[in-house]
Amino acid sequence: MNAAGGMQRRFAAWPTLGALFALLLATVPWAQAQQRNPLQTIGETVAERTSPHYRFERFVVTSSDGDRRWRINLGIPRGPAPAAGFPALWMLDGNAALMEFDAPLLEALAGSPQPPLLVFVGYDNALRIDSPARTRDYTPLADPDAGDDAPRGGGADAFLDMLERQVRPEVARRAPLDAHRQTLWGHSLGGLFTLHALYTRSGAFQTYVPASPSLWWAQGALLDGPEQRFVDNNAGHPARVLLMLGGGERSPDFSGRDMNNPRVVAHLRRISGAPPDAAWQLSQRLRQVPGLSVEYHPFPGLGHGPMLRASLMRTLHVLAGVPDRSGDRAP
Repeated sequence: MNAAGGMQRRFAAWPTLGALFALLLATVPWAQAQQRNPLQTIGETVAERTSPHYRFERFVVTSSDGDRRWRINLGIPRGPAPAAGFPALWMLDGNAALMEFDAPLLEALAGSPQPPLLVFVGYDNALRIDSPARTRDYTPLADPDAGDDAPRGGGADAFLDMLERQVRPEVARRAPLDAHRQTLWGHSLGGLFTLHALYTRSGAFQTYVPASPSLWWAQGALLDGPEQRFVDNNAGHPARVLLMLGGGERSPDFSGRDMNNPRVVAHLRRISGAPPDAAWQLSQRLRQVPGLSVEYHPFPGLGHGPMLRASLMRTLHVLAGVPDRSGDRAP
């Protein structure tokens, strides 16, 4: 029995719960099933403002076929780098993550004992969230249940290669990195990618923060034997895992969704491919794995969307010791 087939049988018993914009408009019906405003743009962020605490640099990485472009924004502490280099926080959905930072947060980070280098890995466009691109990049395998107009995914390994072979050397050229204190944060499909990186790339990062991971992807195929994948690929590198989930995600409210839209209904059916407590169950399993230090942090009452900000603010609190702003409104 293959893994996907086995997972489908197991889950059957669980309860169901410009040119760029032309392309986006063509995929809006699918994207609307993923997020409420698929065309929300970034606007001005701290990267465009002068700060006495961080300086920002930007570069773009292009795929070998020229079809994909990733925009990397770097927030570099203005103070001297530690002898071992800066600890770094790598953030997926970098455009959205950048919107959550403001001047007081940068000041607090700069005042921490060892301010982190901030690596925002986004897409080279004005969108807050690029749903088709992130679905391609953040998913380890294609989902046969994706609709005809939806990306099937499966590009996570190629995206990991790009991060390690193209982005990391350029980041290190611009600012000294502490190779032993690298953290990867991702939300939703980004959380799924973060787990895939933990399982398959030995030592690429030391701390992994999967926030609200989309464990339902491909009928929950990535829930099948994650412990063994880590053991097989880890090569003795210990890792810390900070798994986060909103309390509202365990009993989601779909009352605001258009249930007359077949794409919305199909998406809600797909996300029932894992049980509501899948993240908690996964944390318990991973805690039994030698070499892994696992923490599970719930956010009572929070739904999936607000978890992007809450989990990112909590991550900065845990890593840098700044005040926990996970309950604050976005700037």
